[in-house]
Amino acid sequence: MSALPVSRRASAREWRERLLFLLLIGPNMLLLAAFTFWPMIYNAYLSTISWNFLSPIRRFVGLRNYETVLTSDIFRIVLINTAVFTVVSVAVTMALGLGLALLLNQPLRWRNGARAVLFTPTVLSGAAIAIIWIYMFDPRFGPLAQIINWFGSLAQLLPARFSEYGPVEWLASVRSPEWLSDPNWAMSALIIVYVWKNLGYAVVIYLAGLQTIDRTLYEAARIDGAGAWAQFWHVTLPGLSPIMFFLLVTSVLACFQAFDIIRVMTDGGPVNATNMLVYHLYERGFVQSQAGPAGVVAMVMFVLMLILTVLQLRFIERRVHYS
Repeated sequence: MSALPVSRRASAREWRERLLFLLLIGPNMLLLAAFTFWPMIYNAYLSTISWNFLSPIRRFVGLRNYETVLTSDIFRIVLINTAVFTVVSVAVTMALGLGLALLLNQPLRWRNGARAVLFTPTVLSGAAIAIIWIYMFDPRFGPLAQIINWFGSLAQLLPARFSEYGPVEWLASVRSPEWLSDPNWAMSALIIVYVWKNLGYAVVIYLAGLQTIDRTLYEAARIDGAGAWAQFWHVTLPGLSPIMFFLLVTSVLACFQAFDIIRVMTDGGPVNATNMLVYHLYERGFVQSQAGPAGVVAMVMFVLMLILTVLQLRFIERRVHYS
């Protein structure tokens, strides 16, 4: 019996490779289809109907839900709150994380213990952390209130001649604010807690990046007469650029999905001062039982997160040095 032609043997091998590829990728594609693609398609459908999740009647309303949600005053407040929370939280977390990582990268005593302490809040439950910080922010008995009021009392004990100075007079009048019930302070409280919870994660990622920078680059920079700031600007930052880009993308996406801390600490208040997209989605869908408006908010979140990710990949990644 003559052997099969070379072309037929190659064709059979290609089909076997394709079959193996389908067998390997099939389970993952099924999971993505069931838990990612289908929910996205179904949510797009929900955004075009009027339904309360219980009634058997679903009334198609087209783009009316989009018009109702996107033109409402509360939605504009929600967008502004989300933008403020995201920008401030990401900027503070990345800046403080870089500073602490540079510090903990030095041969300091108890360095490993400090790293562990910093990372601990990252693995704790957001709800548990929120409960602890509710006590911390208590304006009468919380530790923060005690510290702030102590500084005010200390300023009052100074001799009368010092009271004429503006800073002393201002310090004597300082009292702990109503962190969680004052619309002017509630967002600041949330940002403080969110940064505290995620700071350790940023520090650990930065430390991993610092370990990968070639030490000979610093030696060459020192030989060329570069000082500490020049080394940081021309060696450390370029070497950390992939890490910073990764942290930027993941931190922005995580801020858009922050929910547990908001739910426990402020419940979106006071007066919608901390109401953000993901919490507004929860209110529309699970509190008010409005499937259509909730679907609209979810679609807006998806589009905004997609746009931000694409913009970061398109413009910021150009400045990343991978070599």
